[in-house]
Amino acid sequence: MWSGRFREPLDADFEEWQRSITFDWRLLNEETAASKAHASALAAAGVLTSHELEVLRSALDAIAGQHSSDEGKAEVRNHSAAEDIHHFVELSLVKLVGPLGLKLHTGRSRNEQIATDLRLYVRGQIALVIESLAAWAGALVKQAHAAGDAVMPSYTHLQRAEPVLVAHWLLAYVEMALRDASRLQDCAARLNYCPLGSGAVAGATLALDRTIAARELGFTAPTANSMDATSDRDFVLEYLQALTLIGLHLSRFAEEITLFATAEFGFVALPEAFSTGSSAMPQKKNPDLTELIRAKVGRINGAAQAVTMQLKGLPLAYNKDMQETQEPAFQVDFVPRMIALVARFTAALQFNAERMNSAAQSGYLNAMAAATYLVHKGVPFRTAHEKIGNAVRYAIEKGVELGALTLDELHQFGDEFGEDFFPAVTLAATLDCHNVIGGTARTRVSTALAAATERIAALSAREATHAGA
Repeated sequence: MWSGRFREPLDADFEEWQRSITFDWRLLNEETAASKAHASALAAAGVLTSHELEVLRSALDAIAGQHSSDEGKAEVRNHSAAEDIHHFVELSLVKLVGPLGLKLHTGRSRNEQIATDLRLYVRGQIALVIESLAAWAGALVKQAHAAGDAVMPSYTHLQRAEPVLVAHWLLAYVEMALRDASRLQDCAARLNYCPLGSGAVAGATLALDRTIAARELGFTAPTANSMDATSDRDFVLEYLQALTLIGLHLSRFAEEITLFATAEFGFVALPEAFSTGSSAMPQKKNPDLTELIRAKVGRINGAAQAVTMQLKGLPLAYNKDMQETQEPAFQVDFVPRMIALVARFTAALQFNAERMNSAAQSGYLNAMAAATYLVHKGVPFRTAHEKIGNAVRYAIEKGVELGALTLDELHQFGDEFGEDFFPAVTLAATLDCHNVIGGTARTRVSTALAAATERIAALSAREATHAGA
């Protein structure tokens, strides 16, 4: 591709070492699509005839189709002559249509080609991840509906804090999933500008209408600066950082399920279809899925850190260092499948409502509601906190819950206590006193559940529309 300037052959080991076809073969579909769009721009500029355009576009479709199978992909990956995916497509094109294939590279550079291909690839991966996130959020909402008014303890510092609806706990992860989807949508919107026509660094040397390729490939518009367009990999890093947050959220969910599935908690039964046994202990059912989920975030974050260091300190514009940003993007292609597995796993979970309900009614989880009762009696919260703290200590020494203390016993901590104290610290009252937007009061959770269902439906509809476009 560039042999005219050189008289000595490349060192054989260096030539093999610097080739990227061994990993950028994954960009075949993106490369053929971008090449077709470039051909359209060349035809509009009068460089190609309408017949030549038709021949080239048909040949590019054929190349993509011929290598869509596993065998075809292996042929691309192991090609002995091609340096990268761009070179492979050019060689294949020349093989199919002769010298006309060489004409396609008029007015473009590999620098803009890889910048375009990577954007198309990441955009496609984002769509797959969002689709999987919507499926997980949907499974969480379905479980929340099924949980009804089931109650569980919430935790701070991994110590029991206050009772919450199981649905409320599940909806916390729905918020994370929807937030993750929003981040990815933002990333997709920022990357959705077309580098084709940027040339090697300064812009194409032909008067190409850059909007033609941008429109054909579904980009918002052409990129605004050729130097930035050919050297920008922000979108790769942003994508990997967004995936890192997804991995963190999945890891938090996996950790809680792993804990809740232990005999010590007994809140949830692991689905057998997503668990394994022990080769030594016949009674074991191990949470392999959740344990692997916890571990995967390390690989995702490692990819993000690699790209961070690859981009640090690079001068404008394109540098060969940027070749190294491709593999980290490819190495996280397991994420959509991983989220889809978590969605099916979530749907198959079985909660022990009786065990969770029992846990939510022991350990003085109604202490906050008790302090709130005193606040309604005009007691300053700090004073109410102290009074209830003393009552809890007394109850601990006596071995009973707050609601089991007599009114006479409560009066030693304050004259404000009355018979209305006892209904104020029941499980239902303890839940419903959190009657604020985002709280665990039953009516609030019902409203939040309906809103989450609508948001997930809107997300799915939006992605379906984008996929159709």
